Formats: sequence, C-alpha cells, structure tokens
Amino acid sequence: MIPSVLPTYNRAPLNFVSGEGSWLVEADGRRFLDLGAGIAVNVLGHAHPELVEALTKQANTLWHVSNLYHIGPQQQLADMLVDSTFADTVFFTNSGTEACELAVKMARKYHYDKGAPERTDIITFDGAFHGRSAAGIAAAGSEKMTKGFGPLLPGFVHLPFGDHDALTEAAKSPTVGAIMVEPVLGEGGIRALPDACLKGLRDLCDQHGILMILDEVQCGVGRTGKLFAHEWSGIAPDIMMVAKGIGGGFPLGAVLANENAAKGMTAGTHGSTYGGNPLACAVGCKVMEIVADPAFLADVNRKSGLLRQKLEGLVAAHPEVFEEVRGTGLMLGLKCRAVNTDIVAANYAQELLTVPAADNVIRLLPPLNITDAEIDEAISRLKKAATHTEQGA
Repeated sequence: MIPSVLPTYNRAPLNFVSGEGSWLVEADGRRFLDLGAGIAVNVLGHAHPELVEALTKQANTLWHVSNLYHIGPQQQLADMLVDSTFADTVFFTNSGTEACELAVKMARKYHYDKGAPERTDIITFDGAFHGRSAAGIAAAGSEKMTKGFGPLLPGFVHLPFGDHDALTEAAKSPTVGAIMVEPVLGEGGIRALPDACLKGLRDLCDQHGILMILDEVQCGVGRTGKLFAHEWSGIAPDIMMVAKGIGGGFPLGAVLANENAAKGMTAGTHGSTYGGNPLACAVGCKVMEIVADPAFLADVNRKSGLLRQKLEGLVAAHPEVFEEVRGTGLMLGLKCRAVNTDIVAANYAQELLTVPAADNVIRLLPPLNITDAEIDEAISRLKKAATHTEQGA
C-alpha cells in the first residue's frame, strides 16, 4: 500500500521536533548539529528570535490578500533588494523552482518583443540543478531528472561544464537567447565557476545579445561571503533567481532583473497566488536586514576560512575517506573517496547533519551564524565519522 505521503524522498529515519540556532532536536531527545540548514535555507539557523518576532508580528495583522492589491512588506523587500543589487525590479515567488519558470519566460518574452521570436534557446550546463518543474528538469537535462517525464519542454542547449570551445560555438546560434548557470553548482557537487569564467560569460552574452541568467537559489543570500555570489567577479546578470536563504526557513523566492530584461513582463504575463505574501516578505525583510550588513558578511568570510582550514586538515588526516575540499564561503563540499552516502550515514551516527550531492560529494551548508565552537564540534564529529568509515563500522 502506498504511504499517505507520496514516497518521492528516501528519507533518513529522523524526526526533528524542535530547533535552535545550529541545532535540531530529534523526537527521542538527541541533539543534532546541523550542517545542512535545510539545504542552505536556514541561513540564520533555527527559530532565530528576530525572525520569529517578525513572523509573529505580521501573523497578528495580515496573512494573505493576493497580488490584486498592494502589499506593504512586499514593496519594502523589493526596495531592499533593488537597493542592494543590480536589479531594477523584483517578482516574488514561493520557491526557486517557481523562480526558474519565470526566468525562462522572461528571457523568451524579451526576445519576442524585440522582434526575434526565434531566440528561444537557453544554454545550460551538465550538472546543473534548476528545480523539478517542467522547465527546471528540461534545463538540467540529465537522465536522472528527466527519465519518464517526456515530452520535455524544448529550447534548452546542454553543454559540458567547463567546455569553453563548445560554449563559444553554441553562443553564435541565432536561436540562442540566454545562458543560465549557477555561480556555484550545489546539487552538482559544489563546483564554483572561477571569476574569470563568469566575466567571460558576461562578455559572451554582451557580444551576442544574449541574456545572462544566474541561478543563485543555493549560493545566494550571504552563502559565499557576499550578498550574492556573482559579486565576487564584479559582473552583473540580467536576470537572477533567488530563494532558499532569502526566507530564512519560510517559503520565499524571487526573480530579480534589470529594466531591459524585464520590459516584456507587463500586466497579465505572469502571476502567483501566494508569491510575495505578507508573512513571507516580513521574514525576508528581516533576513535582508541582518545578512546584508557588511559586518555580518565579514564574519561569514572569517568563519568560512576557519572551517575550510579545519576541513583541509581533516582531508589530510583521512585520505582514504576524503579527496579534497571544494566551494567558497559557507558553501563547502568534501569530495569523497568512500561512498558519500555512507559518510552521510556515519555522520548521522555522530548526530551531525550533512547533505549528499553529485560527483560523490557531501555538502556542508551550515547556518551563516554558526559559532566558532560549533565549527570545532562539527570537525570533531566529522573526524569520528571518518574513523568509523575507515574501520568499516
């Protein structure tokens, strides 16, 4: 008999009932140190008092009115994002998957309105993850994502990750209208694009009149030590997908765009019943207030250096288990020699939460306000898990 919850996840045998900061409490009372943060969502940890206060205050006044009306917290959050980024305008969604759908529509509508309706193709890269909607799986293109779900949405050109010659050639096509890429691949194994590559992509887009879409759903909102990852390279996209961290644990996503890219999206071209609701945006405003503070981001960079240094030592001490450290900021990965899911399971035994990814990697995506003492504790538990893995325990 099929369970009452559709079994699309291989869930760990864990049932968390409460959380505080970087810690989660299981129903049996065990306390787990959380280096997953809900897959890079809980950027300020669990039950952050300022987020709880913002949500509670809004919940006591107004939950939902729909986008048929002006929504005060939505306008406030949009203004904060525009003031802090390249963007001129923002559309709010409930998730990164929804953000992908709009980014694809926006890029195609842009070229249609410019009199080039043939420019529907969007270049994407192997290992990408852009959500699990029709557009998202078609954009990723992997058999794992797409098998059994055809016919797929057409209009995506899949290229090998890092193949500059293939990219240069594909960009010449008169049917290409956009390039979509994650500055740091998350599900794809914590692979960061070098700054030079992002700059090259920006130049290529400008050369051919192509829109640059960045998917910062996982790597954005302070995760890399800048508010958004592309800022390290000094470039700006035309369209950017945001979610996960922007809500600090409350469902919230957004598409940010410059005026030129967004000009085709007029009244009636897109909508969302719940997107930009007062509850989500009230929380998002508080997240932005905290995370966009330069002092907060400086501390993320300091802690990322500390964690990375300790992880390098872990790899050196356990070369049969780990191969290398990847990533940037507090979006780090351990490329494994042992099976990554075995290590994730060994971490569970040490009451430590990590997240598997492609290319035999485990992701370390802690809350951005993790303490130095908690970093030390995490390394201690990783060492114990590595030792048990070596012993075959």
